Amino acid sequence: MTNNRRDFIKKTTAGSLALTLGGLPFSAMANARILGANDHINCAVIGVRSRAKAHVLAIHANTNAKILYNCDVDDVIIEAHNIWCQKNIGYVPKVEKDFRKILEDKDVDAVFIATPEHWHAPMAIMAMQAGKHVYIEKPCSHNPHENDLLVAAQNKYSKKVQMGNQQRSALTSIQAIEDIRAGEIGEVYKGEAYYSNNRGSIGKGNEIAVPKTLDWDLWQGPAPRESYRDNIHPYNWHWFKTWGTGEMHNNGTHEVDICRWALGVDLPESVTSFGGKYTFDDDWEFVDNQQVTFKYPDNKFITWTGHSRGVIMPEQPGRGVTIYGSKGIIQLDRNFYKQFDLQGNSLKFEFEKAQSATTNTRGKGNLDVDHVGNFFDAIRRDTSLHAEINDASISTMLCHLGNMAQDAGETLKIDQKTGKVLNNEKVMKSWKREYAKGWEPKL
Repeated sequence: MTNNRRDFIKKTTAGSLALTLGGLPFSAMANARILGANDHINCAVIGVRSRAKAHVLAIHANTNAKILYNCDVDDVIIEAHNIWCQKNIGYVPKVEKDFRKILEDKDVDAVFIATPEHWHAPMAIMAMQAGKHVYIEKPCSHNPHENDLLVAAQNKYSKKVQMGNQQRSALTSIQAIEDIRAGEIGEVYKGEAYYSNNRGSIGKGNEIAVPKTLDWDLWQGPAPRESYRDNIHPYNWHWFKTWGTGEMHNNGTHEVDICRWALGVDLPESVTSFGGKYTFDDDWEFVDNQQVTFKYPDNKFITWTGHSRGVIMPEQPGRGVTIYGSKGIIQLDRNFYKQFDLQGNSLKFEFEKAQSATTNTRGKGNLDVDHVGNFFDAIRRDTSLHAEINDASISTMLCHLGNMAQDAGETLKIDQKTGKVLNNEKVMKSWKREYAKGWEPKL
């Protein structure tokens, strides 16, 4: 993060020492549990249907850590997860539907957030206020306002906050970045990211009674209230703007982050997006195919190509990154690192020690173990995080700007200190969302 942006974030932290969300205040000093170097780290996993399975396995694989709580607002999901836990980790953690009760438990050191995206930042802020460290799935925020607020909260409460862009812990990716910094492919100028899938139609939802097993009000939390429909829960909320952020965030965050890391850049000077919804006539509210370009000084740029519904042809891996330099090219995904010279001759080809899933909804693999291990090391020994929120939030901000540029239908000029769109009041109206009464996060 640039010094100017750090100064900006610091200014936003001024205010009261208490944070209140949903009418529930917390005291970080009262609830914090002091950890010694060899102490257990007690965890709670919130939102346990899919991605959380990777979290649970990664926590279980690290010594001196235990899951005290599983938390979800859906009884059906909880029951299935309990059976899965008994089979896969040998015990069933305590169950709680209301995460706020977990935050009151002083024995919980860290929370893992794998909820729908509209909950990510508000829940993380509440957890920090309660004295907890946070592992937060990408994207770390639902909108740019929350993005800045989350970083300000971390600076204020000094808790460890790691975003789940787990490729930052891939040894092959770390090696590639070291090689780039050493000049092995010359001056890097372009990062090319892509994601390819073939998602089906989500149909047109029918308003139905809320299942008795689901706390729909708590599921919605900070979001404005809507009637329950049969094509939202448990997964398709990704494609509704009230709760999700589209494929740009759902998957683009990962590869955009790697490109930004490789090029050594933060916020762009301009953002352009082209795309549309080209496939099914359904309730999907985002574009399903998109091309975004982030332009930087010195002629550097990042592109992201997202194919949500219609795979990239000819056949390519489902996702990846190509970094272009004046002397060579590097290809990266979660499982390998390939380096070529300008003539396309292979110079290096290295695999991760174990493979990780790349395009399914769970995405589990060895990178989760390493990324969670890095999170635990940082908690125990106050060492650095591979994806600390001050930096990871910048990649999330890029994706917000990509969606904003798509909605605007024009190139957006960006203030590289703050990420705000310059000279465009209409676009800036989407900087912050509307919140349900009593749930707006504030510092």
